[in-house]
Amino acid sequence: MKRKTNIAALLGAGAAMLFTAAASAQTVKIGIINSYSGFLAQPGDEMEKGINLYIKEYEKTLPAGVKIEIVRRDDATSPETGKRVAQELITRDRVQLLFGVVASPVAAAVAPLTAEAKIPLVITNAAGAGITRISPYVARTSFTQWQLGVPMGAWAAKQGWKKAFTAVSDYIPGHDAEGAFTKGFKDAGGEIAGAVRFPPANPDFAPFIQRIKDAKPDVAFLWVPAGAQATGIMKAVRDLGLREAGTKIVSTQDLLPDEELPNIGEVGAGMITSGTYSIFGDRPANKAFLAAWEKEYQNKAIPDFMSAHGWDGMMMVFDMVKATKGKFTGDEAMKFFSTWKTDNSPRGSISIDPATRDIVQDIYIRRSEMKDGKLVTTEFDSVKAVKDPWKEANPVK
Repeated sequence: MKRKTNIAALLGAGAAMLFTAAASAQTVKIGIINSYSGFLAQPGDEMEKGINLYIKEYEKTLPAGVKIEIVRRDDATSPETGKRVAQELITRDRVQLLFGVVASPVAAAVAPLTAEAKIPLVITNAAGAGITRISPYVARTSFTQWQLGVPMGAWAAKQGWKKAFTAVSDYIPGHDAEGAFTKGFKDAGGEIAGAVRFPPANPDFAPFIQRIKDAKPDVAFLWVPAGAQATGIMKAVRDLGLREAGTKIVSTQDLLPDEELPNIGEVGAGMITSGTYSIFGDRPANKAFLAAWEKEYQNKAIPDFMSAHGWDGMMMVFDMVKATKGKFTGDEAMKFFSTWKTDNSPRGSISIDPATRDIVQDIYIRRSEMKDGKLVTTEFDSVKAVKDPWKEANPVK
């Protein structure tokens, strides 16, 4: 009889321990919105790989009893679809954070929902400058096109190039890139000789490149979403002999994403771009990132700036989860995000501007060149701690 009593006591104690463990466990549910299909699926895959790699590398560093649960949804590169899946993540899946988003129109459609639900959205790509103003529950760890375009325009004008022509994809980031380069170039004394916009999906670049060639500008600023379109427009540049006609070409990192360099090849040599990240950046944190990437993906994929931005966005979320032990409100998460900073990003030191909830980072001016038969980008200049120029030029009234 005494033995049965002891067994019962042990079973009771075990049940109590299991209840205590269950009560102390904390799951943080994150809804990732990404372009798994549509014309931005390739950039979406690059971003996804960076996100997944950070989780795999650092999940073990979370506080005891805290775990991350990821719920993924495809926005199909469509604002309507993005808005719908965001609503599902908030109301049905009960996520505590939204994360990701490649396309700026999708982010603009999702942002109002975050204000209604008081659910934070961490943007790891969408670069439209005005998105963080749509909702106080949006923070961005990627970049804005204005951060890249203004320095590029200023640099181009300082080379003595007097007339520029802009050619960009006809949607939010293309418009921002055009406006930013134009401001930087004109403020430094240059003149915009012409401008064209082409469809964002499946464009035929040849007619637009021919228009640039006919205008005979000193320099052309080209912008397309990173991915296969970068190779497509550079092939049109080669086929129509734009550079041989005497026109220099400059752009942002979107035109020479690292994963497309092998496809672009020699036609990209000599180009100047502005960017936040390159696999060729000589920084300790970048070397560690690349070592983890190579181990995980076994030379089957090349990371680019979207991969690094996804990695950094998840780093910020993990830091918040650690600080709160996984228990936070939307307001508490945003308070943490608005003052977050790190020196351990693959792109260097980064921080969030508390006034705008946008990233502050160094912008690198890079030259592309052929080395050992491969196209590479080399950083030769930088602009330190750049805030979003659009917000500085357009303060909240």
